[in-house]
Amino acid sequence: MSIAIDTNVLVRLFVRDDEAQHRAARRLVEQAEAAGESILIMLCALLETEWVLRSRYKLDKASIAGSFTQLLESAGVEFEHEPTVEETLYLWAQYPRADFADCLLSARASHLGRSRFLTFDTDAAQLPHGELLK
Repeated sequence: MSIAIDTNVLVRLFVRDDEAQHRAARRLVEQAEAAGESILIMLCALLETEWVLRSRYKLDKASIAGSFTQLLESAGVEFEHEPTVEETLYLWAQYPRADFADCLLSARASHLGRSRFLTFDTDAAQLPHGELLK
């Protein structure tokens, strides 16, 4: 099984607003684990999932972070760049005023060898390597 999943499949793993889709998403993960395969979660899908869970389903930061951490620990799931995801979750926990998107952007920039993360957002500028552009 060599697959990547869309945001709506990822959301269904966390939200049971459509029971049939939730079961299908769970079954997919279980089948991948049983086959020793992994399901790829791309960074864009993770970013979009956080937005959907927060804005549409009104889940709080702790619930979302916990769900993402659970995915990191799942044998049947792989991330586009796991170190970026781990750093994103760390930054998100350590800098409560920064939003998930800014933490992801900052972490990814760092992993791509960038030493500075320039922004007009004062909260994002507080992240490591963050700088307020003036």
